[in-house]
Amino acid sequence: MLTIFNFHAISEWIPYISKGVGYTLLIALLASIFGVVLGIILTLMSRHKILKKFSYFYIDIFRGTPVILQLSMVYFAFPTLINSILRDVFFLDVTFMLSAFLAAIITFSLNSGAYISEIIRSGINSVDKGEIEAARALGVSNFHIYKDIILPIAFKNSFPALMNEFITLVKESSIVSVIGLQDLMRRSQIVTSQTYMYFEPLIIVGIIYYVVVKILTLLSRQIESRLQYD
Repeated sequence: MLTIFNFHAISEWIPYISKGVGYTLLIALLASIFGVVLGIILTLMSRHKILKKFSYFYIDIFRGTPVILQLSMVYFAFPTLINSILRDVFFLDVTFMLSAFLAAIITFSLNSGAYISEIIRSGINSVDKGEIEAARALGVSNFHIYKDIILPIAFKNSFPALMNEFITLVKESSIVSVIGLQDLMRRSQIVTSQTYMYFEPLIIVGIIYYVVVKILTLLSRQIESRLQYD
C-alpha cells in the first residue's frame, strides 16, 4: 500500500518545531513596540516643515522595497560596509557583527515603523478638531494636547489597523529563516534535512501559524469591542 503522507513518523519532531513559536512571537512583539515608537517619531516629523521631507523619504523607501532585501542589507551588507570603514578609514583591526536575532529586530522595527507611521497619522487625522480647539482654549500646551488627547484617541481609533500590522509581522517574520534564525520555518527546514520529508513539516508549520493568527485575531476583536464601550 502506497503511503503518501506519514505524519506519524514526523510526530516526534513536533515539539522541536513548536519551539520556534517563541522566536516568531518575540520578533513580532519587539518589532511592533519599536515600530510604534518609530512611527510616532516619523508622524511628528511629518508635521515639521524641514523634517517632513526625511519622514516621507524614509516611509517611501521602506514601503517600496521588500523586507527580505532590507533584512539582507542589515545582516549582510551593513556589517561588511562598517568593517571596511573601520579598517580603511580609521585603521582599526576590529570586526563588527550583528546577531541574526538583533538583525531581525532592527529590520522589522524599521520596516514596521514606516507602516505604523501611516496608521498613526490616519488616527490623528480622525481626532475631532473640536477637542483640540477646546484644549487650546483652556490654555493646554501643545505637548500635553498630543500626549493626553491626540495620541490616546489616535491609538484607540487605529487599534484594529495596529493589531493587523502585528499579525502581519507574525507571518512576515518567517523570512528570518534565510539568516539562520530558528523560527518555525527554519526548524521545519532542519526537520526536512534530517528526515527528507518536505510536505509534513510544512503542514505542521502552517497549522501552527494558522492557530496563532486565529488566536490573535480573536483577541484583537475582544479588545476592540471593549475599546468601543470605553
